[in-house]
Amino acid sequence: MCNLYSLTTAPEAMRRLFSVQPDMDHLGNAPPQPAIFPKGDAPIVRLDPSGGRRLDVSHWGFVLPQVSARTGQPIQPKAVNNARDDKLRASPFWRDAFRHRRCLIPASSFSEAKGRNPATHVWFGLRGDEARPPFALAGIWQDYAGPYGGERRSLLVSSMITTQPNALVAPVHPDRMPAILRPDAYEAWLTADPDEAFALIEPYPTDEMVIHQQGVGLKADHGDPEPDNGAAQLALF
Repeated sequence: MCNLYSLTTAPEAMRRLFSVQPDMDHLGNAPPQPAIFPKGDAPIVRLDPSGGRRLDVSHWGFVLPQVSARTGQPIQPKAVNNARDDKLRASPFWRDAFRHRRCLIPASSFSEAKGRNPATHVWFGLRGDEARPPFALAGIWQDYAGPYGGERRSLLVSSMITTQPNALVAPVHPDRMPAILRPDAYEAWLTADPDEAFALIEPYPTDEMVIHQQGVGLKADHGDPEPDNGAAQLALF
C-alpha cells in the first residue's frame, strides 16, 4: 500500500523522460511536490485519443460512492488511491480502467510508515547518479462526474497499482509496494493488451532501490543527501 509519495522533478525533465511534447504538457507552472497524499492533485501521463502522450493533473483516488448503513442514503464518496494487482482483472471497480485507461504516475520517491504513535516514515526511491532519480508508477485513470466534497464535480482521477513488496520494502510494509515500471516498459503499459500489461507488474529489483531517508513524523521527502544504504537497511531488520 502507498498513501504518500513525492514528485520533485521539473516539468521539462518529465517531458523528456516520458516523451511528451511541450504542447501536450497541461501542468502549467507545476511546483515541486515533496508530499502527495490521497485526494491530492498530481501529474499523470496518459494517451490522448490520437495516441499521443500528454501530462495532466489528476486527483489521486478513484471515487467510490458510499451509502449510509443506517439510513440507506448516499453519503460522502470515498477516494480509493491504490488498486491491488490481484484485483485488477476481477473487480468491476478496476477492470475497465485497467483494460482501456492505463497511465504513468511520475514520482521521485514513495513512503511507507512503520509502527504507530509515532510512526516512522521510510522514503524509498531508485539508485542513480542524481539524488532523486525520477521514475514511473503503474497507474490507471478515469473521468468522474458526480457528488464529491459537498458539491457536484467533474474530475480526472487516478489510482496506482500495488504488488508484492521486495526485500527492501517488506520489513516496513510486508504486504504491498507500488508497482514501479522500467522506462522500456512505459509504451507497453500505455498501449499493450491487458495480458501483456499485467505481466509488467512485479516487485522492483531490490538492488536497484535505496532508502533516501527515514524518521519519525517525516511526512515529506525533504531531499536530504542519500544515507548509506547498508546502514539504512540494518536499521530496519
